[in-house]
Amino acid sequence: MVYLPRKKFYITTPIYYVNDVPHIGHAYTTIAADVIARWHRLKGEDVFFLTGTDEHGEKIQQAAEKVGKQPKKFCDEIAKKFKDAWKALDISYDHFIRTTDESHVKAVEKALQILYKNGYIYKGKYQGLYCVGCEKYLTESELVGGKCPDHLKEPEVLSEDSYFFSLSKFHTILLNKIEKGEMAIKPEVRKNEIISFLKSNKLEDISISRSKVKWGIKLPWDENLTSYVWVDAFLNYVTGIGWPNKAFEKYWPVDLHLIGKDILRVHATIWPAELLAIGLKVPKQFFAHGYFTVNGQKMGKSLGNVVDPVELSKKYSVDAVRYFLIREFPFGEDGDFSEKALVNRINGELVADLGNLIYRVLTLAERYKGKIEGEPEIDKNLDIEAIDSYIENLELHNAIESVWKFVRYVNKYINEKQAWKLEGEELGNALYNLLEACKVISILVSSFLPETAEKINKQLGVKGCKLKDCKFGKFTGRIKKGAYLFKKVE
Repeated sequence: MVYLPRKKFYITTPIYYVNDVPHIGHAYTTIAADVIARWHRLKGEDVFFLTGTDEHGEKIQQAAEKVGKQPKKFCDEIAKKFKDAWKALDISYDHFIRTTDESHVKAVEKALQILYKNGYIYKGKYQGLYCVGCEKYLTESELVGGKCPDHLKEPEVLSEDSYFFSLSKFHTILLNKIEKGEMAIKPEVRKNEIISFLKSNKLEDISISRSKVKWGIKLPWDENLTSYVWVDAFLNYVTGIGWPNKAFEKYWPVDLHLIGKDILRVHATIWPAELLAIGLKVPKQFFAHGYFTVNGQKMGKSLGNVVDPVELSKKYSVDAVRYFLIREFPFGEDGDFSEKALVNRINGELVADLGNLIYRVLTLAERYKGKIEGEPEIDKNLDIEAIDSYIENLELHNAIESVWKFVRYVNKYINEKQAWKLEGEELGNALYNLLEACKVISILVSSFLPETAEKINKQLGVKGCKLKDCKFGKFTGRIKKGAYLFKKVE
């Protein structure tokens, strides 16, 4: 195996607004990040996986008022729902940051002072079309029929004294970094979109203060104003690993930032500009994935088709949901969710391929009383470098498909050998290959299906291993066949 593990790997998701509970779209991003984080840990890397919640701004203030609660209490309740959801979905984050955390608030105040001192913040007058839903001013060209295209409402005309961040000063340097790959953006189509945008539009300075929003971080030099939520939120990726203390240097910069394609533009412009203005390095790589539809329709409360990932996992199992979301859609493209497709994957692949394989092998092993030893015969069909390459290139669907090719090959080996008819040394040799293959499969699926991998290890009587252990050696497990890994959905 010729992969080169990094010394550290820092992966981040967007922090999620607490104006609503977690849905399948949130889960998709976070599960993908978890798969990648687990894989890099499997390679022996020092991984830090950050996720969390975005808790300031007018949208949160209004959502809290609507249900008659104080903003902080409202945020506490919704943040807990996100934490509970990630626990239920087996998300192995290293830190869950909340933008209401005292350490984050103090760090944002420090960052604002640095930006102000460095001359990147100035006072001016702003009048514009403000969308409450987006929490930002919109230009005329962004409106469709005079309305915000995302929230289908006319923006309010606002005029106020404001402090501005000199985003325009970073236009050329950001374009250069993206074009040179110093700040990589994937998939390629998204990179081209951002480059095209920067070449056809000049970045404009942005208002970073709000007089009408009380639920936010106050500007250190003017406590009558609060910080624009994007400025506050973007800093979480550096405050979440300890900035402004030197400890943050262990993991900074971000190696991979996963987001939905709808928020790529602001993440690829405002955030790195802020970092450069403070004197920090920009993220190494962004990956913007596609949208979900549900049964061919856009997901929305009004349609009653918002999918709760936790309820889905209770109905079908956590690993079934994780597997489906990674396997069903090419990572980066739009995808359509349907329970019918989920059931097809469960029955056709999890039950028929993986579950059936483990059960067949352990049934054979239980009735065999001889020595389990032999010569490797099927390891040549194992291409771990290809799987690792797919994950490095963020082709998660291809990575799990490569694992599945090996699962199917091992099933084919049983059939071709007619292992159930073998006896003595022939059976011992076949079982050696099959049990070692199952051990390797448990390692390879552990990033995608952590609960299933634990069950396989328990039945094989082996401990969890690292990627370097994906090779045939001496089988040292103690067989204890358990129940089927997955149940067929009728």
